[in-house]
Amino acid sequence: MALDKQHDSADADAVRGLIERWAAAVRAHDYEGILAEHAPGIVMFDVPPPLLSRGIDEYRRTWDLFFTVHEPGDAFDVLDLEVTAGRDVAFAVALMRCGGSHDGEGEAYLLDFRLTVGLRKLAGRWQIVHEHHSVPAD
Repeated sequence: MALDKQHDSADADAVRGLIERWAAAVRAHDYEGILAEHAPGIVMFDVPPPLLSRGIDEYRRTWDLFFTVHEPGDAFDVLDLEVTAGRDVAFAVALMRCGGSHDGEGEAYLLDFRLTVGLRKLAGRWQIVHEHHSVPAD
């Protein structure tokens, strides 16, 4: 099935905006903003345990751990973002950078990571149904 380029462009732009808003909400520690565009049945693979979270409640709890080392305003930046969007399914891949004021031992840190997001258009709006964070293995 060929994609409608005009439709693809508008939807890709909408997904880009959604991801930028999500990153801004993380920087602000705004739980409502973080969760706003995630489907109730979200599945997430993460770097720290739990490696798999199912559902919006489990997904929300993963941010409690992250915010123990990340202060509001610390880095959570989209460095590079590519989006492919169809009429009702899209995915995005990004290189991200997060930073924290402390790592549990008083040291500041920066961490580059990869983000893959799968989205579906549900009831006329894009929602994240799959989120995957990863870091390169040594």
